Amino acid sequence: MYIKGRYILSACLLVFVQQATAAATAAAMDCKKAANDVENTICANKTLYELDAQMGTLYRQLMSAATATQPELKRTQRAWLKTRNACADDVACLDGSYRQRLQILKAQWTQAVAWQPDTVDVQAMNDLQESIRAESKGHPEFALEHALAARAFESSQTSFAGDPVDSYGEQTSFPKSRPKGVSEDEWKALNASSIDGAAETGRSSYALLDLDHDGQRDLIVDTYAGGTGLFTYVETWRRTGERFVKRSVEPESSLFYTNDRGANQAISWIKLHDRIYAAYRNGAYGVDNLYLLNPLKVNRQVPTVSVRYSYALQVPTTQHKEDGTSTYELDADLHEALNQAITQAMKIASDSNPDAPLCPIPPTGAGDDDYYSYGPGHYTIEKIADLPVMIGGECYIGALIDWFGSYSEKTGLFAQLAVRKPGVEASGTTYEVHGRRHVTDVSSTLGKVELNGD
Repeated sequence: MYIKGRYILSACLLVFVQQATAAATAAAMDCKKAANDVENTICANKTLYELDAQMGTLYRQLMSAATATQPELKRTQRAWLKTRNACADDVACLDGSYRQRLQILKAQWTQAVAWQPDTVDVQAMNDLQESIRAESKGHPEFALEHALAARAFESSQTSFAGDPVDSYGEQTSFPKSRPKGVSEDEWKALNASSIDGAAETGRSSYALLDLDHDGQRDLIVDTYAGGTGLFTYVETWRRTGERFVKRSVEPESSLFYTNDRGANQAISWIKLHDRIYAAYRNGAYGVDNLYLLNPLKVNRQVPTVSVRYSYALQVPTTQHKEDGTSTYELDADLHEALNQAITQAMKIASDSNPDAPLCPIPPTGAGDDDYYSYGPGHYTIEKIADLPVMIGGECYIGALIDWFGSYSEKTGLFAQLAVRKPGVEASGTTYEVHGRRHVTDVSSTLGKVELNGD
């Protein structure tokens, strides 16, 4: 199973508590037995009642998961109840008390159930690192891709789409009838679990496959929510007995979420040392960071493999016009000048003085700031470097940009060199830049997931 795109992914709280509505309601207080001002106030206020239901569900889950700290948990919960009861019939006081306590319990839950990579996970990370190094000798451009493909996870899988909610099919709900390939037992468990998409609006699709080798298939929910970033969210639900239990307590959290603008990420489902990982790749110019996520647990410190690249860049003589199909040929002198600038680009980026202007500042004309960089970029692109470009004896301001290291077999790295005359109020000219990469270093560590576009 493979999902690819350019994505923005922000740091989400990844915690594991079932949020089925029926279960939460069952965990709330019995209002028929309300015996004081506090309980009567909670039962008369929908928001407070829902907060109490969340509290009951979360407390019971935490008591079950954190057995070693149960005495302390009971003590602090009793102390909180005394503080809550002091609010009496003050709705604002009760609301704040509940929310503060829920925040504390959620943090404790995260700590209790967070995945702790063991020696097998570390060995899997190290083996993948060595495999990428070995692949780089014969496939210096696509060593990471080859290593992942060799470990692709194959399993009995059933995929199905949600039912359209509107006439445009831009929003879906969980299917009302059993999809082909879903067993009666799985269908019963799915319907008992309040499954929906990973976002309030958008198109959701679903996949059943066994992610933990327990003989029962788990659920992956993939929701395209659109928006400016063309967001896609992916969440997992573990099959536990007669239900599927969501990996996360937060309604908007996800195992990972992605978009098709502003980053370069991909997910590969792989198998290492008989364990299944969601191998999440986050790319930028010069590096791919690969995070081995546990697909059914909270991920904090995760095995990470970093692959670094060096590039041979060049400006093609044949350039495309703005329509994307028509072409033109660069003048030989201009072509040579652009390539000279590109050849020096990375040395300039690493060694130049950022406080020095890229082109000489004349005594009159535009303000000084116009000579230090090309200017701000857009969130959908990555600026690699600002650089001077000498054309016909004149100094121009250049900016080398790419799409966060996005790479293809046909063109390699597709980048652009934007060039403008400093002090002139006119848009610059953009030229295509292609580059071929090779692996220069592969390293590994345990660390937090860090992503472009946060």
